[in-house]
Amino acid sequence: MLAAVLRQHRPLDDVLADDLANDGDLARLEPRDRAFARLLCATMLRRLGQIDALIDGSLKQPDKRGFADVRDLLRLGVAQLVFLGTPAHAAVSTTLHLAQGPRLAGYKGLLNAVLRRLARDPGFAGGAELAAAQDAPRLNTPDWLWRAWSDAYGEPTARAIAQAHADEPSLDITLKNTADLRTWVERLGAEVLPTGSLRLRGAGAVSQLPGYDEGAWWVQDAAAALPSRLLGDVTGQQVIDLCAAPGGKTAALAAAGAEVTAIELVPERLHRLRDNLERLRLQAKLVTADATLWRPPQPAQAVLLDAPCTGTGTIRRHPDIPHLKRPSDVATLTRVQDRLLAAAVEMLGPGGLLVYATCSLQPEEGPERIAALMTGGAPVERIAVQAAEVGGQTELIDSAGDLRTLPCHLPTHGGIDGFYACRLRRR
Repeated sequence: MLAAVLRQHRPLDDVLADDLANDGDLARLEPRDRAFARLLCATMLRRLGQIDALIDGSLKQPDKRGFADVRDLLRLGVAQLVFLGTPAHAAVSTTLHLAQGPRLAGYKGLLNAVLRRLARDPGFAGGAELAAAQDAPRLNTPDWLWRAWSDAYGEPTARAIAQAHADEPSLDITLKNTADLRTWVERLGAEVLPTGSLRLRGAGAVSQLPGYDEGAWWVQDAAAALPSRLLGDVTGQQVIDLCAAPGGKTAALAAAGAEVTAIELVPERLHRLRDNLERLRLQAKLVTADATLWRPPQPAQAVLLDAPCTGTGTIRRHPDIPHLKRPSDVATLTRVQDRLLAAAVEMLGPGGLLVYATCSLQPEEGPERIAALMTGGAPVERIAVQAAEVGGQTELIDSAGDLRTLPCHLPTHGGIDGFYACRLRRR
């Protein structure tokens, strides 16, 4: 799994899904062991900078060649030993057990020495003590992201964002019927966030939770639940949801009474959206199309565009993102975002509302795209987000009146994903 992410540049969730679909190694594990395997990989990806620094500090001559498989074994061992609280004997023995075959067996002595040293050999500080002294936010954040966030938000906020990425996030859900809020708070043992989402800690398997089979709710980070609400009362309105999969925003609009047309380019992603709507017992018209080319038969009253982006606002949930994305990805995606924005404006009738959203922390994918759209003469005007629309949380609204959530927001509740959203009205 680690090799697939770090050297094949494949998203971790895709690796997991492919393994399960093809009856691979993970599919043969008990659910509890499968969950631990994912947690172990996710922890290593979250803490990669710290872990590599601990490994190099434990070697007399750090391996500059980076023999990949050996280093990955060390990384997995250190992640268990230092960050997951695995007993030292278990972390060491399972790591050594993985060193099989002619290429790895000869490294058992090295693996044993490094891990036992970090397990606190006499005369050497243990891994936990060393980790506590590290500058974790800086070590675990690639240089290009650190610079971008420092420039955009200031270094203290960049540090707070990076710190928020260190921990496994809780599970957030959106109710189909908010009138049932108290019932589901009690049944799920959930916390109600200021923005209205429910948060569960230590939830376990999602499909085993009360209300899943009956379609009472769907999984959706609290930040991701906000953009669709910015369209206001959509009862009976024709609403277009562009780039709609996996369908959380489509579901929110349909549950609010809109007549939704969901546009998605990739057929497989549209199938997933259809499955989600069927579980939730919600209706929408599903269309496989390129949103830059497709147009509705009649101008729409509202359009929601959750555009493809680097996803850097979701690193809490997808710790592989810093190891998959590059600065060049931002430039590529902004061109796509511009085309989608122009198309979305064309789909609107006069007075219609457009909400543009991305789950990115990069200004190039958020406010800079809106600035480019308006500078280019698009017939739109900004409609500022009001505090009441985000649960009274004014910190979630930027100086231009747009939605801007950061992972370090709502700290007493465990944070929130990074999202940007701007509401525009067609003149």
